[in-house]
Amino acid sequence: MPSKEINHNLTNSEVKPAPSNNEAKPKVRYFDIEEDDSGQRIDNFLLRTLKGVPKSHLYRLMRKGEIRVNKKRIKPVYKLCAGDVVRVAPIRISEKTGEVSTSLNIVASLEEQILFEDDRLIVINKPSGMAVHGGSGLSFGLIEALRALRPQAKMLELVHRLDRDTSGCLVVAKRRSALRNLHEQLRNKRVQKFYHALVKGHWPTKLTRVTDSLKKNDLKSGERVVVVDNVNGKESETRYKVLQRYQGATLVRAFPVTGRTHQIRVHCQSAGHSIAGDAKYGHDDFDATLKPKGLRRLFLHAASIEFIHPKTEQKIKIEAPLENSLEKLLSNLVKTDK
Repeated sequence: MPSKEINHNLTNSEVKPAPSNNEAKPKVRYFDIEEDDSGQRIDNFLLRTLKGVPKSHLYRLMRKGEIRVNKKRIKPVYKLCAGDVVRVAPIRISEKTGEVSTSLNIVASLEEQILFEDDRLIVINKPSGMAVHGGSGLSFGLIEALRALRPQAKMLELVHRLDRDTSGCLVVAKRRSALRNLHEQLRNKRVQKFYHALVKGHWPTKLTRVTDSLKKNDLKSGERVVVVDNVNGKESETRYKVLQRYQGATLVRAFPVTGRTHQIRVHCQSAGHSIAGDAKYGHDDFDATLKPKGLRRLFLHAASIEFIHPKTEQKIKIEAPLENSLEKLLSNLVKTDK
């Protein structure tokens, strides 16, 4: 069970403006920590629970002793234990700060993209062009939109990430225990993610593995790129299988054994078969031939994901269909024999 707030006058998700003379002032808030939040840092717990309170303000309250655990002062790095009682001094959360500026149309459209949902997880077919979270000039991302779509959820956290322009299966945890379980599965390589990509040219049937080491580089412009560096890079492996050949292109299935940034995209590039619509690692001439046929985005899609369900302990496989624009593009290409 998630941790409970007790003796409080506001729910976790409520945001109130500054009270008038007739309004009750904010009161001390208490949270009983249960097993699901055990092991989590106090600062992360409060940032998630007290939505709209700036991190700097929470840290100041901890330094002043106005946030305590079991009546004792604590530091932001303190890890919560089941049975702890967290006391938070009265905090007034401004209405403006607490708001998440999300588009109602985008939030509503996400409901149709949910592939699986229960009391532990949500698996969603992430749209291309949507970042998984806000930041870097973005007011919101998919996780903020999901929180607006499921305001009653006490917790929604990303289990893993997808590039902004990549679509497909994305797993979100509803409980801390589910998040920890799935992170452990990821570390132990028990989660299998399969991608579909349309690549340039004739991908050789015998080319089933690309193992170039990869390294992140920061350009003077501030842009981050990943390059092949078999001396100083990190070991990386992607396995490939040809799904369908077309004139001038091949649809492949990619299975990243390791999980490096931009791994599939850079491995395709290094193999001489860049992914269609890849503005960073792609081939302009190849993209130019596909645009009249309907290419509008990166053709990289997280088609399926397999893992052990953290509650039932049963293997589960979720598949995400290609969006209509990608299906239409494929239908406009001429198939050839494998």
